[in-house]
Amino acid sequence: MRIGIVCPYAWDVPGGVQFHIRDLAEHLISQGHAVSVLAPADEPGEDGDGPSLPPYLVSAGRAVPVPYNGSVARLTFGFLSAARARRWVHEGDFDVLHLHEPASPSLSLLTCWAARGPIVATFHTSNPRSRAMIAAYPILQPALEKISARIAVSEYARRTLVEHLGGDAVVIPNGVHVDFFARAEPVPEWQGDTIGFIGRIDEPRKGLPVLMRALPRILAERPQTRLLVAGRGDTAEAAALLPAELRDRVEFLGMISDEDKARLLRSVDLYVAPNTGGESFGIILVEAMSAGAPVLASDLDAFVQVLDGGGAGEVFANEDADALAEAALRLLASPERRAELRERGMRHVRRFDWSTVGADILAVYETVTAGAASVAPDERTGLRARLGGLRSGRD
Repeated sequence: MRIGIVCPYAWDVPGGVQFHIRDLAEHLISQGHAVSVLAPADEPGEDGDGPSLPPYLVSAGRAVPVPYNGSVARLTFGFLSAARARRWVHEGDFDVLHLHEPASPSLSLLTCWAARGPIVATFHTSNPRSRAMIAAYPILQPALEKISARIAVSEYARRTLVEHLGGDAVVIPNGVHVDFFARAEPVPEWQGDTIGFIGRIDEPRKGLPVLMRALPRILAERPQTRLLVAGRGDTAEAAALLPAELRDRVEFLGMISDEDKARLLRSVDLYVAPNTGGESFGIILVEAMSAGAPVLASDLDAFVQVLDGGGAGEVFANEDADALAEAALRLLASPERRAELRERGMRHVRRFDWSTVGADILAVYETVTAGAASVAPDERTGLRARLGGLRSGRD
């Protein structure tokens, strides 16, 4: 099958959507499919300097930062990008197009306007109060009606879609290569009374300030504890959240490779996800469980769902540093409870492995392509309206 996938966000800036698309593309290629990904990306110069792009990636030009859903999304949207999208669609002659976040002013929306044939869209955003999305619906509607099937990465992303744009979606979660994390070698220097945090440290909704407020109480009872922080951002500003005498208990690792992320998660005694909002899934929780790290997370609805209602990890009241500290101290003091969470998490996480998630996504592709092939072109609009749980429009 010839599959075109569109990533709306800058390829060279790490993020959950980019990682999901990368892993999906590589999984599909490993299954024998021909895959091309169109994404905003800086292109290597004539002398070879610049980012190294995977062979399946086609650049749609540079991205610009745009505030979006409590974060900063790096998007490309303009005449040049639209021309590149049209050319990519025409030259690709894809059996199916898979667009991610087509409701944002992004490359996915540009491609949707230009596209013909079967289209699958995945919605990642969870934002129950998006007035902008509601206001934009009349502009988005003609493009969204071309979509053959919709996927939401969680029930909360599905709810956002239904409430703001109408229609429905099948829920297929983000995927993880579980064995990649499970087989990683721990790092001895990162073991022993360690708490892990991975995320953009300069983005408040990732919750590092909440964890920093909890740390003095944790260190008062367990002074041997260390916090390992991986992610981009101003480390001096983050360290300033702590009293000067405690700052040596935090080690900032900066941006780390996928391999080191897996090794970090295999090494820590406890992984803490103190995110404060704007999360539709929680891929880092799945990665942590895959690596066997006991998880403590804020009680965001999406996190509770990923943690099997709290059975595969513990939760604390969102933005409550005292509750975080209390739960962390209890878990750090109980190897038995951490072992129980580790076992439950590693058993629960198998449902998120790419062997399952990839097969589910491929089944959606096969549904829309089989339907499109079985009818004449002028009948395909009617077919899309009859795709049941995968339909794109209103009945």
